[in-house]
Order: sequence, then C-alpha cells, then structure tokens
Amino acid sequence: MDRAAMHLSRRLGRAALVCLAGAVAAPSLAAQRPSAVAPTPEVRKLELNGVDKVDAAELEQSIATTATRCRSFLLAPLCRFTRFRAFEERHYLDHKELQRDVLRIRVFYFRHGYRETQVDTAVTPLSEKAVAVRFDIVEGPPTIVTDVAVTYDSTLLSRRRVRSLTLLQRGEPLDLFQLDSMRLSFQNALWDLGYADALVDTSSVVDPVARTAQVLVRLVPNHLTTVGQIVITGAEKVAPSVILNSLSFKPGDLYRRSDVIQSQRNLYESSLFRLAALDVPQTFDSAKTVNVLLREAPLHDARLSFGFNTVDYIQTEARYTAYNLLGGARRLELSGTLGNLFASSMNGAGIFRKIPLDTTITGNADAFLQPTWQTSLTLTQPAFLQRPKNSLSLGAFAQRRAVPAVVIDRGYGGNVTFTRQLGLRAPASLSYRFEVTRVEAGSPYYCVNFGVCDSTSISALSLHQRLSPVLLTLQSDRSDQPLAPTRGYRARAEAEYASQATVSDYAYSRVSADGALYTRMGGRRNVLATHLRIGFARPGQGNTDGVLHPRKRFYAGGSQSVRGFGENQLGPRILTLPHGYLIHAVDANGNPCDAFSDAIRFCDPNSAVDSVPEGGAFTKKINDQQFTPRPLGGTSILEGSVEYRFPLPFFSLGGAVFVDGAAVGERVLDPLGGGLSSFANLVHGKAAITPGFGVRYYSPVGPIRIDLGINTSQSEQLAVVTELVKNGKRELVPLDIPRRYSATGSQTSAWRNALNRLVLHLSIGQAY
Repeated sequence: MDRAAMHLSRRLGRAALVCLAGAVAAPSLAAQRPSAVAPTPEVRKLELNGVDKVDAAELEQSIATTATRCRSFLLAPLCRFTRFRAFEERHYLDHKELQRDVLRIRVFYFRHGYRETQVDTAVTPLSEKAVAVRFDIVEGPPTIVTDVAVTYDSTLLSRRRVRSLTLLQRGEPLDLFQLDSMRLSFQNALWDLGYADALVDTSSVVDPVARTAQVLVRLVPNHLTTVGQIVITGAEKVAPSVILNSLSFKPGDLYRRSDVIQSQRNLYESSLFRLAALDVPQTFDSAKTVNVLLREAPLHDARLSFGFNTVDYIQTEARYTAYNLLGGARRLELSGTLGNLFASSMNGAGIFRKIPLDTTITGNADAFLQPTWQTSLTLTQPAFLQRPKNSLSLGAFAQRRAVPAVVIDRGYGGNVTFTRQLGLRAPASLSYRFEVTRVEAGSPYYCVNFGVCDSTSISALSLHQRLSPVLLTLQSDRSDQPLAPTRGYRARAEAEYASQATVSDYAYSRVSADGALYTRMGGRRNVLATHLRIGFARPGQGNTDGVLHPRKRFYAGGSQSVRGFGENQLGPRILTLPHGYLIHAVDANGNPCDAFSDAIRFCDPNSAVDSVPEGGAFTKKINDQQFTPRPLGGTSILEGSVEYRFPLPFFSLGGAVFVDGAAVGERVLDPLGGGLSSFANLVHGKAAITPGFGVRYYSPVGPIRIDLGINTSQSEQLAVVTELVKNGKRELVPLDIPRRYSATGSQTSAWRNALNRLVLHLSIGQAY
C-alpha cells in the first residue's frame, strides 16, 4: 500500500470511529431524563470498578445508565431518611442503553489511548423495584506515542511557541482528545497571526502489535486574511457608530481571533446588548465578512431596596444606570445608601442593639444615632478618543460612616481613571483620586489605627486631611475559567504615590504585586494552585509627619490570605483592655494599682481580675479572651500559599488542602531601607505558616467555600493599652508591662485549646 493510500486509510478509520462514537456516545434523551413512572427497576446504585487511568466522573457522564440521586447536596440529609420524590432525581434501568454503555465506555477509553479495554456488566436486584448496576472494567495497556513531528513555517512560529502548543508528548498514551486540543491550539495560534484559513492536518500511524503510535502534525498557513465588510444586524436604538467603536478591528485590518474575542467582550461589557455574537461565513477567502448579530437590552435600569438589621437599624439603597447617555455608549451610574434610620427611637428597643450615649468622642451624645449615608456618581466613556482599547471614567463621592462609640468618618472627593487594554484580558489603568477626610474618634482609635498616640499629633489628624494618590495598575488574566480556574495564571501589580505634589496631606510610596498560578494534576478538576503576594510602603514627608494612613498599610490573615488567622490578625498587633479590669489589679511590685490617674500605666495586665466579685472578693483573674487584639498592619508583606483542589465523589462538591504563610513587618523588603538591616525588622514583625483543609460547593454563582485553618502560632509578648477619661475626653494609656498573649486562649483545657486553634472561614469564590 502506498503512502497516499495509507493516509486515506487512516482518515477513513478515524472517520468510522467518529461515526461509531456519535452513534453510541450520546445517551438517548429517554435514558437521561428522569422518569415519572417506573416501567423498569430503579437504579439505586451505580459502580464503575477498575477505573484508574481516566477521570471516573467524566466516564460516568459519558454513559446513559445513571443512579437515582438527591437533587441537591442541601437535601442530602432528607434524602438519606426519606424516599420523597420531590427530593430525588430518579433514574430507571434501560437494558438496551446498558448494552450501548459497554460500547460507550470502550469508545471513551479508545479516545484516551486505551484501545484494548474490556467491559462487563452485572445487575444485582436490591428489591422488587430496585437494582444495583456494576461495570467491571479492565483498562488494558495503552498505545504509547513514540514520536510527535510538527512541520511548520519557522518564520511564523518560534520553536519555543511550537513546543508550548504541543500538548501530546512522547511517552504518553495516544489521547485523541489531547490531539484534537493540540490541533485547535495550533489553528488558533495561526489565526491570531492573521491566517484564519490555516489548515492543521493531524495523522497518526499505529502499530497495534507494539502498541505504539507516531503522530504527525502539518501546519499549512495558506493566505493572510483581512476584515472585509462589517454587517450589523439587530441594532435599533444604538447607533452603528457606537457598535463600530466597540469593535477591535475595522475593514482592512488583519482578521485575528484575539480581536474577535475582545470585540465581543466589549459589546457585552457595554451592557447595551443581551446578545452579541460575531459570525463569519466559512469561506476560503482572504477577505472575511463579519456579521455582528445583536439583541438590544434596556438602556435604563433603576433599583430601590429596603432592609434592616439589629446593628444599623433601617437601611435603604437606590441605584440608577443609564447605559447610553447622549449616545456614544456613555454609562452614567448614580447610587446612594442611607442607614441608621430611626435609630433614636429604635435604640435598644426589641431586637435592636443599644448604642451607649457617649459624649467623650464628639461632645454630642446623639452623634452616633444620626443617619449614615454614602452617595456616588460615575460617568464612563468606552472607546475613548474612538479607540476601542481605551476608556475614561470620572467619578464623585461623599459619605458619612460611623462605628458606634468608636469613630465617625466623613469624606468627599472625586476620581478620574484612564484604562487601556494592552492585550486580551490585560488592562492597564492610571487613576487619580482626590479625597478630603475627617475622622472624629477618641485617642484609642488613632493610636490603634494610625500608630499615633500623643495628643498633639491626634489633634492634627482629627482635622480635615487630604488623601490624594496617583495609582498605576497592571493586570493580566490567562486563566481558563473566571470562577474556578484549572490552568493558567493571574497577575496584578500596583504602584501608588502621594505627596504635596498630588495635593495630598498624607505622603507615601506604595508598591505591591500579586499573582496566582493554576496547574492541572491528573484529572480535569485536580488543580494545584499557588499564590504569591509581595509589597512595601514607605511614608514620606507631608503634613502628617510621616504617618501612613491605615488603608495603605499591609495586613494578612483571613479567608483570602492566611486562613489560620482571622481577618487582618496576622502582623504587628497590640492588645486593648477595658479600664475596669485594672481597678483591682496590682503593679510590678505587688502594690495596688491606681486605675484612675496617669499612674494606671504602671498596672500589670497579667494581674487583671474580673470586675465581678467571686465569693465576695475580686480574685478571679481574666484570661486572654478579655483582651482584644488590634491589628496595626505593616509597611511590608511577603505572603505565599499552596492549595491542592480535588473533586469529591458526590454532588458538585470538591475538597482542598492548603498551606498558607506570610510575614508582615516594618520596612521588610524595603529596597530603600538599607541592606541587611531590613531582615532584623522582619524578626520584629510577625510571621506564621498555617495548614488547613476545606470543602467547596460549585454553584452557578461560583464556589461556595468552607475552610478550616489551623493556627500553629505560639504565645507572644504584646503591648497593652487601656483608656482613661480625663476632662471629659477619653485618652489612651499604654501600659509599661506587656502581656504574654495566646490566640488560643489561656487557662483552658487541652481540648478547648485545640478547638481554639481552628479558624472557620465561609465565603463565595476561591481564595485566589
């Protein structure tokens, strides 16, 4: 047989395989759909024995026979104890489909490179109306790829690029799924160069005796393709010029895949269309006609909501969006929220929390009962300067926020942001934000959050201050899925600067970088995810005397950071202790503590006792739970994490094991801080490594995540501060003697100590 005949034979063989697979691989609708009646026995149990080299979940989805299952994992406890039809999705045995399933499994294995797989079935009655079905699978040896040859034009693709696109490697089974993915990858790579009519021919020569295969891939770029005519269909209210400005190409440009994807993304992100599709007729022609198929969405959207909770009383929120303001796809967004409504009459009534009337912070006892509010206006112009890759956003905002008996934060300002798409899912933005803030709080708030404890500095910070940084942001997203990535990477870098030159009272420089890498490990849902974050901030000389705003400091700990700690609890901290616990304490010499004057600083926090007498005497020492740790944040951070995600054999659940770690300190990794001296600052900061495990439910809105982090840290010496009322004002007093503090608690049993080391996190979305 000559080479042409052999090539034709291989193609006919593969075509026959495809036809056979099409006939048997797609289960019939009757077999897949749950039955309303029971003409045949119900399948209560399904087993796939012998599955090792392929993904069992994918194999189970490829066959028609399915076991009765609970409709949702939330109903699992009910399904376990009741057979109520509304809770279950019932499936029944179809003997014809069972016979076809044997062939479906063999085809599935054949496509994955196992051409000698044997399958047997067993049906075991469980009752008169229920059976268990078992597939006994002998996978057999694989057909191994001994050579992969790619012929291509080296002026178009580099050797490194070809290697990265060659998914099927020597020594691996002849996986036809991988071969097809490789063909598509090469075709897309050539399309991105402007060769949309490129031909990628794949063939394989199989030696059934030796169980080996040689794979040949031939790339034929053909001619360059350009954009010809652009035809818009379905636009009635939106002007054609708006649509053309959203496209990343124009007639005469190279017709490239990345431009098509970005154009479709631009159309959807404008929110002007419910449907946006770009269709190109399959013609072998150098000029491509692009049909833009659209279905318009409403151009206005308004929402009004009300609610209440026991902390913020009555709340209301209003939003209005105009998606095509004055044409040009300009988007105007107005939003406003009101909270603390009717607080004066609801304070302490029924289920609502009672806010203590405190005059030591603002001088007005009702200040914390007044309404809180926040309003913003944003105007966005896509395709700025008629460039689809550009956008410009202008905004203004004002707010009044309050934390009862702690702080009232007022602010107003505006911002401007210019964004340019450097590539597919790779935006870069330059923004400037001008904000005037005024914080009304007691000395404890400034000391804990700003690191400023002297009255002179606090008086200066309590005036109106301007926080006006310039921010440069670079992002790149090369992950395969937005909600639960399985391969690729995500990266983000920020550089921020503020000084008197930017009309800011706070002066600082801040740089940070954050990245995550996703790698498949075996099955499609077995993923190894790694994460790294690094950053440093340095205060400058401004009107705030080198004070770094707490929003610009770095914090670690929480559901998306080091999960062995609570939110922001890893890093430099201090302890706060209510004044009452020191009334019956002693000082370092064992003398009674003077808790009503400046001499309170000599009190020993380790001798603090409960303010409630026990047996008529104040002798019950308090434990660590009475001390409140307050994060100070750091000027430097180094954070890393490794997480292995894997599927669980029921419902849409997945598991994960992880190790998180971070170091937060002062001037760590600061290149301007001076050589090896910065390593000493790392020691004076705080570092920890914590393992953990968790479960994910993969819902339509993203993974619902439950994680348990294990805090392995030991006790540490922390400074303690308390407060004293002087001349009607609260003042913070740092104690001279530190406290050895343990996050797991002191004076507790070993069992409770172990439980206290577990930190629970419940959130939506992966950690990174």
